[in-house]
Amino acid sequence: MTVRLALIGDSIFDNGSYVLPGQMSLVEQVQSLLPEKSKATLFAKDGTIVSDVRKQISLIPKTASHIIMSAGGNDALGAMPIMSDPVTSITEALSRLATIRRDFASDYRATLAKLSDLKKPVAVCTIYEAVPGLPDEMRTALSIFNDTITREGLGLSIPVIDLRHICVDHDDFSSISPIEPSELGGRKIASAIKSWLDSY
Repeated sequence: MTVRLALIGDSIFDNGSYVLPGQMSLVEQVQSLLPEKSKATLFAKDGTIVSDVRKQISLIPKTASHIIMSAGGNDALGAMPIMSDPVTSITEALSRLATIRRDFASDYRATLAKLSDLKKPVAVCTIYEAVPGLPDEMRTALSIFNDTITREGLGLSIPVIDLRHICVDHDDFSSISPIEPSELGGRKIASAIKSWLDSY
């Protein structure tokens, strides 16, 4: 099968600036695993939030055969200042988290709707949690975003690649920026993408 894979989203896929010289970026590793005459094209951009992914979707050519999205991590980072605000009760804290979840779910749902309109096989990725030095409270907050990604994806019968179970070791993360995948982490993610493609 000849594959024309579009990778959209954020720096989980666009990690070329975060691997060491001479190492392969994630898209290069995906390309190395694809069948002959197949092509992986990177539309993902470092710093992208979910609502921005809709602009990337508009760039995907009609010749694309499969699409995979990894987005949400920058939305979580953007919510960190709100999470640092003082509150007077756990109920108030949960209320603020509920607002963050509701807004993210709305953006994610709108993005998946635009993807679904393309009528092509699509998969989405969760946000990994084993980032070196990530505080426990941030891991807890990430569960809100990952629950949304899983719920919205599976609600549309879109396969979910759970990076929480793929990037689990210290060496899976870049020594340049620990929130990005290293060459090893990229290799693991590329292998998971290949397994998804093989299911068709």
